[in-house]
Amino acid sequence: MNKLYVIGVGFRPLDRKARKAIQDSPVILANDRVMEIFREYEEYEAVRGKIKIINNVYETMEYIRAWITEHRTQSTDKDNRGLGSNIVLLASGDPLFFGIGRIAVREFGKDLVEILPDLSSIQVAFSRIKEPWGEAFFISLHGGPDPAKRRKLEYELEEVPALIKRYGRLGILTDKVNNPSEIARMLHSSSLTHHLPIRMYVCERLGYPDERIIEGAPGEIVNMTFVDPNVVIVLNPEHQGQGDKRDTRFGLKEEEIQHSRGLITKDEVRAVTIHKLRLPQKGIFWDIGAGSGSVSIEVARINPELMVFAIEKNDEQVENIQTNITRFDISNIRVIKGQAPDALRELPAPDRVFIGGSGGRLEEIVEVSAKKGAEIMVINATTIETLQEALNALETKGFNTEVCQVSVSSSRKINQKRHMAAHNPVFIITGTRLSMD
Repeated sequence: MNKLYVIGVGFRPLDRKARKAIQDSPVILANDRVMEIFREYEEYEAVRGKIKIINNVYETMEYIRAWITEHRTQSTDKDNRGLGSNIVLLASGDPLFFGIGRIAVREFGKDLVEILPDLSSIQVAFSRIKEPWGEAFFISLHGGPDPAKRRKLEYELEEVPALIKRYGRLGILTDKVNNPSEIARMLHSSSLTHHLPIRMYVCERLGYPDERIIEGAPGEIVNMTFVDPNVVIVLNPEHQGQGDKRDTRFGLKEEEIQHSRGLITKDEVRAVTIHKLRLPQKGIFWDIGAGSGSVSIEVARINPELMVFAIEKNDEQVENIQTNITRFDISNIRVIKGQAPDALRELPAPDRVFIGGSGGRLEEIVEVSAKKGAEIMVINATTIETLQEALNALETKGFNTEVCQVSVSSSRKINQKRHMAAHNPVFIITGTRLSMD
């Protein structure tokens, strides 16, 4: 059976198995950047005539697919089994660390692909700055060389402040768009840098003769330019693990949240609402008619990797949301001032939607949210009419619905005696896409 050997290069000499694979293979695939590295290897001169340069990942996969198809017809008798039918793909560092190895395994399967890794650039970067990397969180902001065909990233540049706040140390693969200066700008503009001694390390051209390490605060890095390829390490020396034990993650009280004239989702209702949303660890959350932002604030604190969009039309309430963002030092909320559904059309597609206020346009809001792909929508209503409207809107768009009523009474003292005072009941309507059931 023919094999695809994906061999990492960059930091160490080839081991015996990798050397033999390169010597025996009739074709060695590489791109220009990897070739710049491989030319320094002692094996290069002996195999240079077999090297084929392809700089596009998808064209590389198509070439390999055609090669495999052609060579499947070769003789498989005992004396000629797989002879000359293997193919080698050279990659940078560890091919399975956000590299082309993942694509190769996905395209051709684990039985056909064999990975022979070198050190990863991030591993080398941490060794250069003499910092442990066992507890670091790693992300790739490398969207590809072609701006018109950039692949969707698991994490976006805007999420870096929330990630450093949560994990304390990040290893980041960069590209020309999401470069070290842009990462520094995002950190420098975040409230994180107001009180945390964030340090950045930009590690340029690791393994090359002109390797360079630059250290500084985000504000010092933001106006600098850097040579490709590079990786970034971000450290928060004061990080104490997954959050401060004194820091409440869920269960903020009304008096802790800036709001106007009692216009805030009550604590108990807020708790049930968030439970019904079944929040993912990361993704996009819309809080429509956000008011003071109480739901947005709690959601953002529970899930720092979730990007929260708080949509609110009222100037005073927008100011309250901004005050609460600053008060709780939150970096994963974007405030959108405007009227839904118009303010929703240019937002990224949501995974979850909460509708706390609709301005009389509930059906239109549900329609836009559904078209954008929301999986779960939760709507709070205080009247029978709004309840019925919410059920009709969700069911028309193909959502399964359920309703619960939250009735809360709070104690208060009258003449030194405790009495229970009832709040207005709230209907919580949950719509779930049929495909999720």
